[in-house]
Amino acid sequence: MAGSLFDTSAMEKPRILILGGTTEARELARRLAEDVRYDTAISLAGRTADPRPQPVKTRIGGFGGADGLAHFLHDENIALLVDATHPFAARISHNAADAAQRTGVALIALRRPEWVPLPGDRWTAVDSVVEAVSALGDRRRRVFLAIGRQEAFHFEVAPQHSYVIRSVDPVTPPLNLPDQEAILATGPFAEADEAALLRSRQIDVIVAKNSGGSATYGKIAAARRLGIEVIMVERRKPADVPTVGSCDEALNRIAHWLAPA
Repeated sequence: MAGSLFDTSAMEKPRILILGGTTEARELARRLAEDVRYDTAISLAGRTADPRPQPVKTRIGGFGGADGLAHFLHDENIALLVDATHPFAARISHNAADAAQRTGVALIALRRPEWVPLPGDRWTAVDSVVEAVSALGDRRRRVFLAIGRQEAFHFEVAPQHSYVIRSVDPVTPPLNLPDQEAILATGPFAEADEAALLRSRQIDVIVAKNSGGSATYGKIAAARRLGIEVIMVERRKPADVPTVGSCDEALNRIAHWLAPA
């Protein structure tokens, strides 16, 4: 196929497309790249300015909704689609489930397990970032905003607070908040470093998404140690697709589904 993302000289190999953007997606891609039985590629949304190099052929950019993804799956003769996007990337996960159902392509979701509160945690669970804004209350607080840049604008309606905002890339357009500090950083973040940050900025509340995994758990552990409240945005109910919680589980499922007849 002209312009194919995949190896056209290896048409007999099952083609796997990973919808990526997470540590788990990159690790799965690395391990699949070492397996000569499959022809694997990864697709990134392109929301970060300088994405990390991937160990397999890489596509960057959206598909144009479920319709565009369905066309891609069909045109590229994809055998298996792996949704390894961020747990809060609800739209692409919905599109993946829709496109896979339309085309008959096998689909699995690779989702890191959610964090669960432990003794000493002071969590306030909310269902959305909008609810998180309300949960801050009216009195002035020193907020560590660790939800990424896409939804940070919601906090412009609560300018009474002081914000430390951490993201991989700058928030654009800049937030209209009178008291804010931007920190550009990419995880993983160690608990000791997070505790030092929270102390130095005198943070009294963290707003976070329950993304799971170890890379960004340091702030949660540090908050527990320091007695800091965490307003935790919980995940939405996922699409009804087969789901695994680790790369090992994903590889086992892939080997089972794509085993030669």
